[in-house]
Amino acid sequence: MSLTGTQRTAADLGVPEQFNAATWFVDRHSSEGRGDKIAIECGDEQVTYAELAERVNRCGGALRDACGVQPGERVMLLLHDGPAFFYAFFGAIKIGAVPIPANTLWTTADYRYVLTDSGARVLIVSDALLPLVDAIPRTKLPALRHTIVVGQEGTFDRLLARATATLDAADTRHDAPAFWLYSSGSTGAPKGCVHLQHDMVVCATLFGRGVLGIRESDRCFSAPKLFFAYGLGNAGYFPLAVGATSVLWPGPPAAADVFAVIERHRPTLFFFVPTGYGMMLARAGTFDLSSIRLASSAGEALPPSLYARFKDRFGIDILDGIGSTEILHTFISNRVGAIRPGSSGRLVDGYEAALLNEDKQPVEVGEVGNLFIRGDSVCDGYWNQPEKTQQTFHDGWMRTGDKYTQDADGFYWYAGRTDDMLKVGGLWVSPIEVENALIEHEAVQECAVIGREDADTLVKPMAFVVVREGWTGTPELAAALQRFVRSRLAEYKRPRWVQFLDALPKTPTGKIQRFKLRATPLA
Repeated sequence: MSLTGTQRTAADLGVPEQFNAATWFVDRHSSEGRGDKIAIECGDEQVTYAELAERVNRCGGALRDACGVQPGERVMLLLHDGPAFFYAFFGAIKIGAVPIPANTLWTTADYRYVLTDSGARVLIVSDALLPLVDAIPRTKLPALRHTIVVGQEGTFDRLLARATATLDAADTRHDAPAFWLYSSGSTGAPKGCVHLQHDMVVCATLFGRGVLGIRESDRCFSAPKLFFAYGLGNAGYFPLAVGATSVLWPGPPAAADVFAVIERHRPTLFFFVPTGYGMMLARAGTFDLSSIRLASSAGEALPPSLYARFKDRFGIDILDGIGSTEILHTFISNRVGAIRPGSSGRLVDGYEAALLNEDKQPVEVGEVGNLFIRGDSVCDGYWNQPEKTQQTFHDGWMRTGDKYTQDADGFYWYAGRTDDMLKVGGLWVSPIEVENALIEHEAVQECAVIGREDADTLVKPMAFVVVREGWTGTPELAAALQRFVRSRLAEYKRPRWVQFLDALPKTPTGKIQRFKLRATPLA
């Protein structure tokens, strides 16, 4: 039967009942002799563990005293990667508030939704992203009391300078809410995943130490950003768990910049998504990646050809795996010395997995089943969405929405989604959301969006469009529709291909037959 693994709880890992994540990830390093060790490198800036602890205290004190933030209240972080993210994230946790890192690639409409849904009292925002929030009428955000801007002309540094350098941690339980991360749903509306104080310790121990073998001497560089559950572990709490160094890059993860950061800062652990590894391979030139002892991939399945090409060119193993925002980080992964290209790997020790058929019965080895995961990093549910919480979580188990097979050696092989959601560059894309944007264009009568593999077998959105009377499907119109979507949605949601049809294939009841569209050749 495809029931495997044994759950290791936070208590099994030594987490006490009364526990504040900020004290474990930040405060203890000075008392353990790492105060002068570099915790963060970002360009020319270096921050020691002692400086990190002081600035976390100052940020937490400023939120509490200057902004009036109470335990349990939400603080939204719309921040490019940099030291300020650490100060704000752990400063909020230390006073018992709830930080919410937000996707920096979203649109004004997305930020309005999350600010409203979360009832965030304070917004901490990078100055470059402020215009996206300023476009929201403040009358539409009645809960928001303060906006703190990070940047040369911002208010963040002044608040920290005036705040206290010492701060007692809130007396929180290990199973109290610590932070939220928003995950897209089947309709595209984000859902707030409520994570608890102990969740980061579970992931850092089971995957960070158990799979990556992370140690104090490591230097961690994650091209995926800190707002992303994957990046939050990679460059956030993983290095802090062992006193290692986090290497940050605030700009977009273009291949040229990624290579430049690696050559300058010499990371030992490197994290990207398959699309990113493909971008790196497409970059001509000779690059020095000799500092990297191990690379990791998640967010979407890593094609075997990409693994082989990267290994052949750079001599570095990539450990592919699967994680989710709801489970916080990777729960199935390949291992050093046990890599099976094309698979997601084997279950991470400390989690339980089940592959079940539609009758909720275990499937046999080699048969496709719906993947369920249980572990102590599974979130406490979706904020303010009881029906979706009930549909997704039960008795500690989470229905991932992924279909998998498991071979006789325990390796898991991805077999698709149980819904129509797409994973593009490691981020979820709802076809419905893209279709709703396309249909607003005056030329579009109806449309449907599916996932299609590119030359590297990575999934990207493709749109099939039926035009209105008086319009003609031309390459120029296709390009115009792509720009139209980009003006309304994040870039990664833009259709990479637009194909025109006389009619969409439908069932007798009018439901679009997406399986026929998936079989349609690219024109």
